[in-house]
Amino acid sequence: MTETAHRRLHPRAWKPAKGYANGVLAEGRSVFVAGQVGWNEAQEFESRDFVAQVRQALENVVAVVREAGGTAEHITRLTWFILDKQEYLSRLADVGAAYRSVMGRHFPAMTMVQVAGLIEDAARVEIEATAMVPK
Repeated sequence: MTETAHRRLHPRAWKPAKGYANGVLAEGRSVFVAGQVGWNEAQEFESRDFVAQVRQALENVVAVVREAGGTAEHITRLTWFILDKQEYLSRLADVGAAYRSVMGRHFPAMTMVQVAGLIEDAARVEIEATAMVPK
């Protein structure tokens, strides 16, 4: 394993995972990132748009990982909490473009959960992460 690459885990008999990994094998220092919503560094929402908030939440996740000396490539797990599954599905192409603009073609293990609400009333999405930063 290189310092920036982790090994994706995918059982051979399974259909390909698209846009995520079923598992990730990684070594390093663990970084646990609290749920990040789509607000800026002043904790202000610049947009109520779902895709704009996804992009900002991912940028916030990466900013926390950078504080530990890591990059987006060190993220091994993302958990997404969304308010509206249909909003996500109807904007999937835009979400994918926003994701790639922040994360590149790095696809960690991911889970997405539709929730009844988020603590921040203006939030449309919250994303938490785990990263493994090299020692």
